[in-house]
Amino acid sequence: MAPSPELVMAALATVNDPEIRRPITDLGMVDNVDISPAGVVRVRVLLTVAGCPLKDRITRDVTEAVSKVDGVTGVQVDLDVMSEEQRKGLQTKLRGDRGPEKEIPFAKPGSLTRVFAVASGKGGVGKSSVTVNLAAAMASQGLKVGVVDADIYGHSVPRMLGVGERPTKVEDMIMPPVAHDIKVISVGMFKPEGNTPVVWRGPMLDRALYQFLTDVYWGDLDVLLMDLPPGTGDIAISVAQRLPTAEILVVTTPQQAAAEVAERAGSIAAQTHQQIAGVIENMAWLPCPHCDERISVFGEGGGQSVADALTRTLGARVPLLGQVPIDMRLREGGDEGKPLVLTDPDAPAAAELRRIASGLGKKPTSLKGLKLDISPVKH
Repeated sequence: MAPSPELVMAALATVNDPEIRRPITDLGMVDNVDISPAGVVRVRVLLTVAGCPLKDRITRDVTEAVSKVDGVTGVQVDLDVMSEEQRKGLQTKLRGDRGPEKEIPFAKPGSLTRVFAVASGKGGVGKSSVTVNLAAAMASQGLKVGVVDADIYGHSVPRMLGVGERPTKVEDMIMPPVAHDIKVISVGMFKPEGNTPVVWRGPMLDRALYQFLTDVYWGDLDVLLMDLPPGTGDIAISVAQRLPTAEILVVTTPQQAAAEVAERAGSIAAQTHQQIAGVIENMAWLPCPHCDERISVFGEGGGQSVADALTRTLGARVPLLGQVPIDMRLREGGDEGKPLVLTDPDAPAAAELRRIASGLGKKPTSLKGLKLDISPVKH
């Protein structure tokens, strides 16, 4: 006996669009289902754009899901493309039926997404490596995570996460690539082939950041990590203006020269009235390969020094969240697009990063700053 349409649709409801991460039935992508008396099911699926890079995966997932239904003897998937009207309808649905207006969802009073702006005083302290591994650790712990590579000039996040594909555009919305269950966007995904430099001034940098926050479909994230460029330049100021509730994570290394510069980077919070989530000391020591001793390659105390100085400047406690030891595998994982916290979670550096991520990923229990949808009742 041929399967019923209801059973086939129920199977299709288990298939998620790889980019949007929602069932294709909810997104209006299933245009038609035809079931022959012999049990052959023909499904017509509408792709969001022509030449969708993930069409083969959608075909495979639909075929696999429908084939499991009792009575199905064969599956044929026909692909077509949404009309302009259908894409606009999808855009409206994804934006919560609010229409096509642009807004930064993380800046809304009711947003439950924690935003961390990862900053450093200077380059070369491993800020991007820390960002990527924190994101991967949080995602592995079950959180929905996104990463904005806001280091426009020195973008490196796509390589560190192993992202090779470009984003997909639906009308004026951008579907970010996903790697290791992390949604990620970077200016490097929009550049021509090759290592072409980005030569932009302040207004262009702010515009790029604004588009990353408004045009990209992030969905319901638990955590958004933003990898900022070193220092206190245009992007740091734009983040403070666009996302005033973003918490700053300061990354430094132990030597005093780096610590002094990191302190200046963190002190921007005194002017922007942002909260500093804490300080992370990277390259804290090198485990001796022959004994249990710790070799202080870059000195000692820089992380705690930054935390103490920022505590005095801001008048509120800024904790030292952790000290990440030197590990060649951390660098190798970045080059290969395989975060250490996933490939070797028990390595000392990975364990420390996972511990830090676990603490940062916890949702705050306070209701301060949240807009509650309640009103007084008159008796």
